[in-house]
Amino acid sequence: MSDLTKRKLTLLDGGIGRELKRIGAPFSQPLWSAQALLEAPHYVTQAHENFIQAGAEIITVNSYACVPFHLGESGYQQQGGELARQAAIIARDVANKASHPVQVAGSLPPPLGSYRPDLFEQQQALDILTTLFTAQDEHVDLWLAETIASIEEAHAVADVLKDSTKPCYYAFTLSDELGETARLRSGESVSAAIDAMLTQTNQTNALHIKDSDGIFFNCSVPEVMEQAIRVTTSLLEKHHRPLNVGAYANSFVPITQGHEANLTTQGSRHLSPEEYLVFAKKWQELGANIIGGCCGIEPSHIQALAEWKQTR
Repeated sequence: MSDLTKRKLTLLDGGIGRELKRIGAPFSQPLWSAQALLEAPHYVTQAHENFIQAGAEIITVNSYACVPFHLGESGYQQQGGELARQAAIIARDVANKASHPVQVAGSLPPPLGSYRPDLFEQQQALDILTTLFTAQDEHVDLWLAETIASIEEAHAVADVLKDSTKPCYYAFTLSDELGETARLRSGESVSAAIDAMLTQTNQTNALHIKDSDGIFFNCSVPEVMEQAIRVTTSLLEKHHRPLNVGAYANSFVPITQGHEANLTTQGSRHLSPEEYLVFAKKWQELGANIIGGCCGIEPSHIQALAEWKQTR
C-alpha cells in the first residue's frame, strides 16, 4: 500500500446548486445558484447547514454562478464581486457555528462557461477569476478551482492563485466517455495535465504547486473518475509529490462535447447514496483523500460517506 492510500479521509460537501433547488430556493436559468443569493440568501445558509449536518468537513462557497455567463455582463459588472463576497461570508458564518470543525473552500468556477474549453479567452478569464479571488479571500481557508476543462484554463487559475499561501485544489472535469486514456473535456490527456501541474520547466510554464495543494476531478460521471485517479496517484508517486487527491462526481447523464454550458438544466439520473458510496470506496482505495459530490449529490450521499468513514 502506498503512502497516498494511507492518508486521512476528508469529506467535501455535495452540489449546492441542486441542493438549493431541492429545498425550494428560487432557482432558474441562467441565474442558477446565484438566484438564491440575490433573492433569498437564507436558503444558501440552509444548504450549507444540510451538508454539514450530513458530515461534510469542507463546504464550498456558493460563488460558482457569480460570473457573466450566469449573471449577464451587466449584472456581473454591477454585483458579481459583491455577490461572491456575500456568499463567502455566509459560508464562513455557517462553518464557524458548526458542531464539528469545518473549513471553507473559496470557489473559482469556469469564468466563461462550464464544459466548454473552446469558449476560453485568457485575459477575460483572468479578470473574472481575479475579481472572484479578491472577493472571497478574506473569508476562506482554502481554494477550489472547479470544473477546469483544459490545461490552458489550469494555467490561468494557477496564475491567479500563485501568491496564495492557502491550500489550492485544482479540480479538472473529465470527458464522460471511457476510453483507453483518461481525458479532460478539451481532449487533452489527464497525464498531460498532471505533468503540466508538476513539471516546472521554466518560469513561464510553472504552476507553482505547493505540497499542500491538490489535484481533483469533478463534475463528471463517477464511472470515469477511477481511471483519472489511477493516473494521478501514479504520477504523484513518480514525482515524489504528496499532493492531496480529490474526487467529487455528479449524477448527470453523460455530457456531450457540444453541450451548451449550463444554458439548460442538465439531465440527471438516479444515483443512490449506496451506489455513490461504492464508487467513493474505490477512489479512496486508489489514493483519493478528499471526497464529496458535485451536481445532484445530496446530503444523503454525504451522510453515507460519513457513516462509512466512521467505520474505517
